[in-house]
Amino acid sequence: MEVSVTNISGKATSKKVSLSDAIFGIEPNDHAIYLDVKQHQANQRQGTHKSKERNEVSGSTKKLGRQKGGGGARSGSIKSGTKVGGGRIFGPRPKDYSFKLNKKLKRLARMSALAYKAKESNITVLEDFNFDAPKTKQYADLMNNLKLADKKTLLVLGALNKNILLSSRNLTNAKVVTASDLNTYDILNASSLLLVESSVKEIENLLSN
Repeated sequence: MEVSVTNISGKATSKKVSLSDAIFGIEPNDHAIYLDVKQHQANQRQGTHKSKERNEVSGSTKKLGRQKGGGGARSGSIKSGTKVGGGRIFGPRPKDYSFKLNKKLKRLARMSALAYKAKESNITVLEDFNFDAPKTKQYADLMNNLKLADKKTLLVLGALNKNILLSSRNLTNAKVVTASDLNTYDILNASSLLLVESSVKEIENLLSN
């Protein structure tokens, strides 16, 4: 699959980049995508939720009333979860929600997400570029030139570039990652995927092993 290379002015150049069919042209595996996205979201959960149970609530231990003859159900503690101000019955406790997935499955999920973007023609390849200093306006101008200012975009760099990363950070719909940090959730969450020339080779190297 050949894609024209675009410059930062939004104009097509004479160069073309070939996207590997073994990565961008596979039949997407929806279940692999589901598992990888589920793992990503689970790993983001802090799991610090906690409520007090009856043994942690402060209150008198005196029996509230006689065992029988009160006309209602027997009751032994004001800290019971059935009482106002009592402990929570089976309340949430701190929990680790993260789980592991096979590396091959995660790789298949990323390839499937990239294949979907390729099928939908939502991949743009840019010339390698750099900013002299971190400036949000420069990144905003780039998105305007590409006519993607109102869309959620994901720019994938071959290597970390602080000026580009910092320039994008204040824009709500823009995200910048390196090829090594690319994940299934970010690919699917973006309306348009932007790859620089160097990142194409890096992605193919990472996913072909």
